[in-house]
Amino acid sequence: MKAPTDTATSFPLVLVALMKGVLWRDDDERRWSNLLSLQARVRDHVAPLGLALEIDEADGYAFLRQRPQEPGEESFPRLVPRRPLGFAVSLLLVLLRKKVAESDAGGGDRRVVLRKEDLVDLVRQFLPTTTNEAKLVDQIGAHLNKVVELGFLRPLRGRDEEYEVVRLIKAFVDAEWLERLLAVYRELAEASGADPEGAGEAGR
Repeated sequence: MKAPTDTATSFPLVLVALMKGVLWRDDDERRWSNLLSLQARVRDHVAPLGLALEIDEADGYAFLRQRPQEPGEESFPRLVPRRPLGFAVSLLLVLLRKKVAESDAGGGDRRVVLRKEDLVDLVRQFLPTTTNEAKLVDQIGAHLNKVVELGFLRPLRGRDEEYEVVRLIKAFVDAEWLERLLAVYRELAEASGADPEGAGEAGR
């Protein structure tokens, strides 16, 4: 891969793109190439801000994550906020992550595409039974919209009610995230009648 020559221009553009969100290879291959060439400089630049650069070359994305605070290090405010999630949204993220893992294990098409009715069926078995099917579908639809807003599901153009699971979910729903989720469930299990809202968090 040919390295860019105008680093004076490319570095701030790469940095701004990362500060705004996820940088995707497919969206801008030149900027992606710049990032790979400048990644050491980017890491050095964001480290004092408490951020770490995460790059997945296989799936073609990069983003800035809040890095863990080192022992004895002075605390600093979070630049990447966490957003509390409800039980159903947290559950949906876990189920989507499982679908990606199954796809990877199968060794076939890396894309994971699901219809809305498939997603509804995935979630409904974990929710309280109800005789109002239309209301249940509407509720799950609202949860799906939240996951789309978070960037982990992408509606497919020209294909009604079909979604692609964005592989970025692998970087967020990891073992640490699942452990935090299970810890909340354990606390809720000890409190009778507790409502499992705020089960998980989304944030880098």
